[in-house]
Amino acid sequence: MNQQTSNTGRMWVRCLWIKPVIISVMTGVLCGVMSAWAQQFPSRPITLINPFQAGPTDTQLRKLAEITSRHLGQPIAIVSKPGAGGMLGPVSMAKTAKPDGYTLSQLSVGAYRIPHMEPVDWHPLKDFTYIIGLTGYEFAVIVRADSPFKTLKDFMDYGKANPGRISYASVGAGTSTHLLMEDMAIKAGIQLLHVPYKGTSGTLPALLGGHVMASCNSTGSFAALVEAGQVRLLASFGEKRMNPKWNTPTARELGIDVVTYSPYGIVAPAGMDPKVVKILHDAFKKAMDDPEHLKLLEQINQVYWYKSSEDYTKWAAETFKHERALIERLGLLAK
Repeated sequence: MNQQTSNTGRMWVRCLWIKPVIISVMTGVLCGVMSAWAQQFPSRPITLINPFQAGPTDTQLRKLAEITSRHLGQPIAIVSKPGAGGMLGPVSMAKTAKPDGYTLSQLSVGAYRIPHMEPVDWHPLKDFTYIIGLTGYEFAVIVRADSPFKTLKDFMDYGKANPGRISYASVGAGTSTHLLMEDMAIKAGIQLLHVPYKGTSGTLPALLGGHVMASCNSTGSFAALVEAGQVRLLASFGEKRMNPKWNTPTARELGIDVVTYSPYGIVAPAGMDPKVVKILHDAFKKAMDDPEHLKLLEQINQVYWYKSSEDYTKWAAETFKHERALIERLGLLAK
């Protein structure tokens, strides 16, 4: 072997050794920068999207954001972006926002139903980082106080005698209120006329204005109307009666086996740094357990539904599978 060949060989050995060293150093520097960045988070205000119109969701998120901001040291601004059954806000976030923790969104169970009902260009398990499970709604069928329907039996009897004549308002196609009413109708053997709105700010005026005969809403949205004597509850859909003062029977008590509520949490775009996820999770958890927040949940009749980031992610996968079965049973599965 001549001297030139020997030198060339040694140079190749050095290159083979230096390359992984450089990569290792660069990786270490990058990780160090990301770690330092995560430790500094948050350094500016955070946006939390409410994908529904004014109502109990907005009320709960604003109180939670107010308390959480105290723990993060930065304000959290609530931005309303209703539409698409509660998915316009979170989907636009997933597509346009950076996974840096500064843009978050509420995510409802519609995320696990809509993809089974129609073609969408997003996926609930691939496009979001799950941060924390928060709370959930309980639901009831309500009518105006002067409605001829005094009981759920009156409602069902009229429905059987007049197929498709009972109009009801929901907060959107594919939402919990829509599917809940259709599930009840199938089990009761009646047909209903569905009238979708973008939120409770649409459903309640429609009911009070006589544009629909009934509505399915979360308890927090109509509690004040019940107290004021403007609406009547026909049945609730929880495992037990809602409010002792109202003394309203559950659907199950009345022979219709439908028990459900609608939980939700906070998500971010996919690919977020786990350290940032933990910072957000821990701050929101402290806010969830704050007496101010717990008192509000009681006032708006919402349940405490804590899920850690890991448990929330697992729950999402299980729910996505379960909701497909429900959609198929209701005959709403996309062709």
